[in-house]
Amino acid sequence: MAAGDPTSPYALGSTSAEHERLIRQAARLGPITERLFRDAGIGPGQRLLDLGSGVGDVAMLAARLVGSSGEVVGVEQDAHAIARARARVVEAGLNNVRFVQCDLNQFAGDQPFDAMVGRFILQFVPDPLAILLSLSRLVRPGGAVAFHELSYAPCLALSEHLPLCFATVSLVREALHRSGANTEIGPALYRVFQEAGMSAPSMRLEMPLGSDPDFTRWSYDLLSSLRPQIERFHLSLERLGDFDTLPERLQAEVGASKTVVPFVALVGAWSRR
Repeated sequence: MAAGDPTSPYALGSTSAEHERLIRQAARLGPITERLFRDAGIGPGQRLLDLGSGVGDVAMLAARLVGSSGEVVGVEQDAHAIARARARVVEAGLNNVRFVQCDLNQFAGDQPFDAMVGRFILQFVPDPLAILLSLSRLVRPGGAVAFHELSYAPCLALSEHLPLCFATVSLVREALHRSGANTEIGPALYRVFQEAGMSAPSMRLEMPLGSDPDFTRWSYDLLSSLRPQIERFHLSLERLGDFDTLPERLQAEVGASKTVVPFVALVGAWSRR
């Protein structure tokens, strides 16, 4: 999911490793995002606009909700990501999804949409309000606007008893922040939706928790994609020790504490145009 301004590229890059990370992440977040979309009234026969489609996970989730009588149009500016998304849609046998390669600021639909959706995209957009003002006009009156964004603050608060986990997540947040991402965009959606001319959104905050090795490495995976940004802003990895053994040490810390680690808080917001 590469975002809105060509001068502010997606901080996590467009490598094959990042695409695999997005796919792993989507497998965990899919049920939460599906609940949000269902709450927003997304269902069979609808025509949806997916912003910042990345490698296609949200578009494919939405495609299954709207069914063969519906359609999903995904907007993505990164050529590498959109090629992967198109291949995955074919592999999944979904005939109701198509992708448009362009910047969000340049997208112009030719027919109204029943809903506009996105996940973890507005955090990377320099002016989320401008994007919602512009693209929500493509949604029919009464149509839904539903976004999943994030907040790092609850995750850090619940990680304080795990020094290595806390340090790793703190570095992720700092690298994203220095790159221009808004790591607390989730709660701000309440204001942004209303300033974009919609009613006050219904909102929910959810936090996946886990202790298995695949889960506890999520912050390491993000740091791996953020390495160019960490070097660019001269942030130090030294406090984390040997980077190659970080996943094992994160898992050991969780095991020794007999607890779970949190993922970032997912803030779901939906409203009507």
